[in-house]
Amino acid sequence: MLDRCPAFARWLALATLIIVLDQISKLLIIGHFNYGEDYVIASVFSLTLVHNPGAAFSFLSDAGGVQRWLFSGLAVVASVWMTVLLKRHGDKLLFALALSLILGGALGNLIDRIAYGYVVDFLLFHWDTHYFPAFNLADSAITGGAILLILESLLEKKHEHTAR
Repeated sequence: MLDRCPAFARWLALATLIIVLDQISKLLIIGHFNYGEDYVIASVFSLTLVHNPGAAFSFLSDAGGVQRWLFSGLAVVASVWMTVLLKRHGDKLLFALALSLILGGALGNLIDRIAYGYVVDFLLFHWDTHYFPAFNLADSAITGGAILLILESLLEKKHEHTAR
């Protein structure tokens, strides 16, 4: 069945799966945790419900609310652009996979911004008294997609260099 499905549709399906898993995980956390509640899984990892009104690493989290609409607008514009790129380049496996991950993550966080005014984060890594900022599955997908884009770019440059 998937063999007859156009590449573009498969990439959109992957992005949709990421959105669904992200939103389910967030709803489970919201339903079982109070804000700031911490459940230690391991000495370096906890589930902790936090709200991030800013962007990555709480960038602009204290901007008075304008960041909600700024980041929402950026997510919409970026998502439209990534969808266009997926339509044009759906046959480029690594590139399309990277875009699908980023698209799903961006839209997962966009849903939070529109629904709550902040992004729901809950995955918290820590060591001793040092904490990495909390994040969620959408953030993980965006990060994974960004890493794949860098890898794809490096492989493309290497391929161009060896073709000369």
